[in-house]
Amino acid sequence: MATLILVRHGRTTANASGTLAGRLPGVRLDEVGTAQAERTAERLAPVPLVGVVTSPLERCRQTAKAVRAAQGGSPPLTSERGITECDYGDWAGRPIKELAKEKLWSLVQTQPSAAAFPGGEAMTAMQARAVAAVRRLDAAFEAEHGPGATWVAVSHGDVIKSVLADALGMHLDLFQRLHVDPASVSIIRYTATRPYVLATNTHAGDLSWLAPPPRRKGRGSRSSDAVVGGGAGPSATA
Repeated sequence: MATLILVRHGRTTANASGTLAGRLPGVRLDEVGTAQAERTAERLAPVPLVGVVTSPLERCRQTAKAVRAAQGGSPPLTSERGITECDYGDWAGRPIKELAKEKLWSLVQTQPSAAAFPGGEAMTAMQARAVAAVRRLDAAFEAEHGPGATWVAVSHGDVIKSVLADALGMHLDLFQRLHVDPASVSIIRYTATRPYVLATNTHAGDLSWLAPPPRRKGRGSRSSDAVVGGGAGPSATA
């Protein structure tokens, strides 16, 4: 099975000013966000990536280019509309402190499955298209590169949270229990048995363990079974 690394874009000018950017054009990483993206790229440098997929929005493209550059520029960089930002419609461009006074804000916090943004997208629709996109891409990368393939998807906070919720078997109404910071790394491995969530919202630490181990003759590189008792961890040879 392949391994999906979810990376949220670095901090933007909109994040810093407390504005909901949505899909507005021209929202770029600020100085802090650029440094965050570079640090995340350094963390991922030891991991041989077969592809880097990005939301079409500029802040994600900037982050994805940093990740690819740290790989020596070798993995292909592609854009995927399925993992673009939620369409917040009329909410886009408005201050967060102003939006927090809206009735819809409370619904987004407590029952996001019932929330639809005026002039925009329902949160259920956001999750459905994002999950469909990453599962389709994951299967394609595994089919092309084998079960040890590892790839990156650079996306947005609510989108990544919705994908993680799906992998965890959580109802969308519980996804606000998850937190995804700028330039954080979360990791999912989809198998025929179930998805495995290997990490969420990480900011530091060695990721070289994601490099696939040497394949044994007659066996895949990883088992899709959950080891009773928790197992010995990724450094184990068994």
